[in-house]
Amino acid sequence: MTASPPRRLQREQRIRRGGDFMRARASGRRIVSGCLIFNWVDKAVGQGTRVGIITTKKLGGAVVRSRARRLLREAFRLNQHEFTHPLDLVLVARNSIIEKDRPGVEVDFRAAARKAGLMKP
Repeated sequence: MTASPPRRLQREQRIRRGGDFMRARASGRRIVSGCLIFNWVDKAVGQGTRVGIITTKKLGGAVVRSRARRLLREAFRLNQHEFTHPLDLVLVARNSIIEKDRPGVEVDFRAAARKAGLMKP
């Protein structure tokens, strides 16, 4: 039986400070893939990968935005061990996420990570 990933993201796996979000978006690299925008900054070896998620009011009401955050968090959680090196990752939900289900969001997430060369082949 294989070990499943932890059910929740730990506190140290989340980007919480505004400056870290701004650094990833301003000085990091960026790829647009389907329902998300993938912004990242490489980190030193030995540090952990962290994720931050942005959903704007343009997506819709609170229920829609919360669903988008859950979908993006889950895509990261399931694939976080596939990254080749540590990074700070900021995911921005696009309008097309509204029609997607979890596997569809995960496909876009994996496509962006592979296109960026961040995921193991």
